[in-house]
Amino acid sequence: MSRRRRSDVHGVLVVDKPRGPTSHDVVAWARRALGTRSIGHAGTLDPMATGVLVLAVGEGTKLVRWLTADDKAYVATLALGAETDTLDAEGEVVERAEVPPLDDAEVQRIAAGFLGVGLQQPPVYSAIRVDGQRLHEAARRGEDVEVPEREVRLDALEVSREAPDRLELELSCAKGFYVRSLGRDLARALGTVGHLVALRRTASGPFTLADALDGEVLRAAREDDDARRRVRGAMLPLLDACRAMPRIALDPRQVADARHGRPIAQPPPEAGGPYALLDGDGALIAIGDRAGDGLRVVRGLHPG
Repeated sequence: MSRRRRSDVHGVLVVDKPRGPTSHDVVAWARRALGTRSIGHAGTLDPMATGVLVLAVGEGTKLVRWLTADDKAYVATLALGAETDTLDAEGEVVERAEVPPLDDAEVQRIAAGFLGVGLQQPPVYSAIRVDGQRLHEAARRGEDVEVPEREVRLDALEVSREAPDRLELELSCAKGFYVRSLGRDLARALGTVGHLVALRRTASGPFTLADALDGEVLRAAREDDDARRRVRGAMLPLLDACRAMPRIALDPRQVADARHGRPIAQPPPEAGGPYALLDGDGALIAIGDRAGDGLRVVRGLHPG
């Protein structure tokens, strides 16, 4: 059996996901466009959602655990008066309620109550596992599954009124936060019910829409050579995946230690880890962390 050829594509591809396809669909487009199966994503977007989807390619897949941990930012539109089983426009209406007259100051006061660390019940239609099965799979089988609350963090929330029954939400949050659940809970706190009719991720960690390739270009790249060249041109280097990490330049001996997974005699900076470890050419060779008075390699990279 012939050995599979190693991909020469490594780094990060930030995509502006269009409405409709799943995150897995976008990964499949990228695999076809870049000619490699070694692609993962940092944080799923629902089919209805659009915006920043960060794909890790080649050696970049080794960095997914850090990319996934990044904070996120969104804008969303909340329709009041009807709640759906999926908590978004893709679902079936399960409850209706009158929308009371809303005072802007009261809306802001109630919204502020969701800031900080608190408990949130994820949507039934989500990829969370309970007792070994994904919630959305159990829900589609008609099973009654208890959804446990989880601790989440909401860092910022701005609410503006588009219409008597429409609110626009702009927020930033930590990993694991469900904007659909926020829409449900905010609507109930306002004395009615609601669901999201639009959701757009505007940032994932240091990556924003300004970094993103139009998802329709990626879709077209499955068949179109010019689009395929545009996809390759939009690739960001491995080091860009570590924009938020402190960087440490290593000397040749330390580079050798890092490549062999040995402890590195280098006093870590005061800023907490993890750290992006660079060789003499400024290329990312490993992710490191504190180990006593020196450093240890947490994950090595070998793009060459």
